[in-house]
Amino acid sequence: MGKGAHSYLDDPRNAAVKVWINGELYPRAEAKVSVLDSGFVLGDGVWEGLRVHKGKIAFLDRHLDRLEEGAKALDYQLGLTREELTRALYDTLEANDMLNGDGVHIRLMTTRGLKATPYQDPRVTISPATIVILPEWKTPDPKVAEKGLRLFTVHVRRGYPDVQDQKLNSHSKINCITACIQATKAGADEALMLDPHGFVATCNSTHFFIVRKGEVWTSTGDYCLGGVTRGVIIEICRQAGIPVFEKNFTLTQVYSADEAFTTGTFAGLVPVTEVDGRRISDTRGPMVEHLQALYREKIEAE
Repeated sequence: MGKGAHSYLDDPRNAAVKVWINGELYPRAEAKVSVLDSGFVLGDGVWEGLRVHKGKIAFLDRHLDRLEEGAKALDYQLGLTREELTRALYDTLEANDMLNGDGVHIRLMTTRGLKATPYQDPRVTISPATIVILPEWKTPDPKVAEKGLRLFTVHVRRGYPDVQDQKLNSHSKINCITACIQATKAGADEALMLDPHGFVATCNSTHFFIVRKGEVWTSTGDYCLGGVTRGVIIEICRQAGIPVFEKNFTLTQVYSADEAFTTGTFAGLVPVTEVDGRRISDTRGPMVEHLQALYREKIEAE
């Protein structure tokens, strides 16, 4: 199930999962929000994807930092302290017997709340924020980490922050969805997106890196989400003495790279074998394999 870096193994246990909505647990089939919710009407809200490893949520503080910053930027109150939200996350895991297992992914979703009428003005919001915790048994497809991804560079750009700030992990993902559609129609697994100046920015749902002559490169980060896993990989490289650079680079430098990979909370590091029909590598390269091992060690330390 799933596609690209988010391919996963289907798990029948998910049919019986309990979903946390504003303090109450509901069977998955009965978990609903109103048609007047800000998230449904307008995509007005921010969210996080969280990975559970050995009963612990990996890099939780970093994710909650980003969530709180996003809600503050959109000028709405989550209505829960960090401690209350953390407790709700772990209570939901416990209610689903997930505290002793791996292969669990959580979608933590927040919106501005209910609207009096389906209109964009935040002043017609009539309830506190809506908060949803949706946990799933969701293991990345191991074949993807071995065989790698094929990317296609799309015409949809990561734009200027005065149009849509890419630092907001908002529910409004139509630019990424449009990019994903174009890449899919081209027969690729995921989209590679450029910034307004034509430099490589990121993928539609993951972050992008290349390896050239022993160096690891990623974009400046000016036109992409502040990825948690992206940041962890940069830290890992620096700690391991691997030269890593956040810089502008072009498709020419991508096509001639020694290796390439994507990063994300769900699948970790996934090798990229092809971009726009250009073969980058036939298999997972030595740098990707090394970084995958270091990333696993980092999660264990967490």
